[in-house]
Amino acid sequence: MNGWIAAGTALLVCGAVPAAVGAATGRIRRRIPAQNLTTTLVALVVLLLSQGYDRSAYQDLALTLAVLGPVGTLLYVRLLADELAAAPTSPRPLRVTTWLCYGAVTLVVVPLCVVTGPGRALVKLLVIGALLVSGSWVSARAVTAAGTAGHGLGGPAEGMSDG
Repeated sequence: MNGWIAAGTALLVCGAVPAAVGAATGRIRRRIPAQNLTTTLVALVVLLLSQGYDRSAYQDLALTLAVLGPVGTLLYVRLLADELAAAPTSPRPLRVTTWLCYGAVTLVVVPLCVVTGPGRALVKLLVIGALLVSGSWVSARAVTAAGTAGHGLGGPAEGMSDG
C-alpha cells in the first residue's frame, strides 16, 4: 500500500462514509448538502486510488461523478423544493459544507497535479477539480434558492400534474 491508497482509504472512511450517513438519515435540509458532499468526496477518493494503482482510466469515473453528482443534487432540490421551503436549510451549515468541498478538492487535486506533470492527465485533473468546485457552488445556490422560494406550498411543481 502506498501513500495515495492510504489517503484515499482515509478520505473514504473519515469523510465519505459519515457524509453518506448524513445523506441517508435525518431531515431533508441536511440530506441534500450531505449528498453533494458525498459525491464530491467519492470522486476525490477515486482520483486518489487512480494515482495509487497507477490506473488513469479511473479518472474517467471521477469525471463522470463530477458531472453527475451536482446534477443529482439539482434534481433532488427540484423535486423536494416544497419540503425545503417548509424547513429551509440554515445558511451556516450549507456554507460549511460548500467550503469543505472546496478545501477537499484543493487538498487532493493540487498534489495530484504536481505528481502528474504536464500532459493530458493534468488537464483532466484540472477539469475534474473545476467541475467539483463549480458543482458544489451551484448546488449550494440551488438549495438556498429552493429554501426561500419553493414551488408554492400545496400545489404541484411547475410542469407536473397531480394525476
